Amino acid sequence: MTGAVSPDRRRFLAGGAAVLGAAASAQLWLPSTARAAEAKLPDGVFSLGVASGDPLPDGVVIWTRLAPDPLNGGGMPNATVSVQWEVAEDERFRKVVRRGTAHAQPTYGHSVHVDVRGLRAGRAYWYRFRAAGQLSRTGRTRTAPAATSSGGSLRVALASCQNWQHGYFTPYADMLAQDPDVVLFVGDYIYESAPSATAVRRHEGAGEPYSLTQYRNRYAQYRSDPDLAKMHANAPFVVSFDDHEVDNDFAGEIPQDPDKQTHDAFVARLTAAYQAYYEHMPVRATAVPDGPHIRMYRRLEFGRLARLNVLDTRQFRSDQATSQAGAQDPKLTMLGARQKQWLLDGLRRSPARWNLIASQIMMAETDLQIGEGKLWYYDAWDGYQAERNALLKEFRSVRNPVVLSGDRHLTMISDLKQDYAAAKSAVVGAEFVGTSISSNGDQDQAAFHKEWDPRMADNPHWKLLDAHRGYHLFDIGRDRIDARVRVVDTVLTPRSTPSTLARLRVDAGRPGVRLV
Repeated sequence: MTGAVSPDRRRFLAGGAAVLGAAASAQLWLPSTARAAEAKLPDGVFSLGVASGDPLPDGVVIWTRLAPDPLNGGGMPNATVSVQWEVAEDERFRKVVRRGTAHAQPTYGHSVHVDVRGLRAGRAYWYRFRAAGQLSRTGRTRTAPAATSSGGSLRVALASCQNWQHGYFTPYADMLAQDPDVVLFVGDYIYESAPSATAVRRHEGAGEPYSLTQYRNRYAQYRSDPDLAKMHANAPFVVSFDDHEVDNDFAGEIPQDPDKQTHDAFVARLTAAYQAYYEHMPVRATAVPDGPHIRMYRRLEFGRLARLNVLDTRQFRSDQATSQAGAQDPKLTMLGARQKQWLLDGLRRSPARWNLIASQIMMAETDLQIGEGKLWYYDAWDGYQAERNALLKEFRSVRNPVVLSGDRHLTMISDLKQDYAAAKSAVVGAEFVGTSISSNGDQDQAAFHKEWDPRMADNPHWKLLDAHRGYHLFDIGRDRIDARVRVVDTVLTPRSTPSTLARLRVDAGRPGVRLV
């Protein structure tokens, strides 16, 4: 799980941050006799593992949640518990560089989010937690490159859509072997659907989650997947949510089925869902929810090589259109005015070689109508065309924009065009829609291609379409991004055989993507 960094792997360019002081490096893990006495806790408090996320040049968030009875609310006493943590430069913790005590509070499900600072740029660290004499597993993480570094490379894994009932999370076993520097998860970490008797593995509970305890139990079940747990313990994640973390196809404070969920009831559901999301994700305190609101759009820098803009395409959007005319209504917004301006400012002023945008839903057009006319998915950017087209127009003056998306449960890799209504419109960027980790299970590939291949002629910007389960892997350098579509042969069993379905490339200074 936490083996040494692969010597033959290209890594972030190490930064020039100052070496930590000798006093900090020489600190040792305190013996149990030196710690404050605490009431004995049940065994297995670290059942949900460890994770890290949102790397900075000098820091990273490390996470755990105390839950000895994870599927029954957690099983912790209604009291604040002291949790010791430490970060080291080696797996055996011979050189500890940072340590401290966090307080796991019942208000936040006894979750722990430590924003560790004072680390060196562009290097691996190991971390662990201790509570009431119990020791967590060891996690490995990595800081971002120094802000001024302009060389090196970055390996990013793109994942989304992991439905417990549709299969095992076996693509993570292959992702672990590929040793990414960071994992970008763009939505549908859990699914809110009720248990199914015919599922590959059944959701916990008796129905959909609505309360905080129910959402906590659902996250705890997902966290118990061994391949997901190992991946979390091996690399930092940058996460965002889509719809299934709350309710399918919701928009702002509007549920999918307003006739069945009153506004007040849905606001209560949002409040519970966002808090449970925060409690289980390695994110900073800026993401602590305020009732039915949570701040998740943010920006991460990887030296001058890449800027990552993480969007929130759920909280601020207008309700979905129901017609082609509605989808072209200029009043509809996906991002909201404030987030849209934040994104545009970040793109216009970026010093980075690559400008990456994490969008939970697909930006390129999907014309479902074979032949004359158009037929769109209204829940995706196609349903918000005026704002989408204005953003794509901006891409013409942005250095190397690349959009990384999820949601579709398909691999859909496309050129981004300034205007999809004009056949000869300029290509302004590239988009990788990652397939799902497990959602939709093992699809019939022949049936998929029979349905979708006839649409290729109406969507000439599509470069690759596929329905295998898996993830995308990107090696980002100054001159190009080399992408691999990694797939598995099945998610119906706990083990699978991985392979590379396709290789693609985005060249710096040349908008669009091509098959290699």
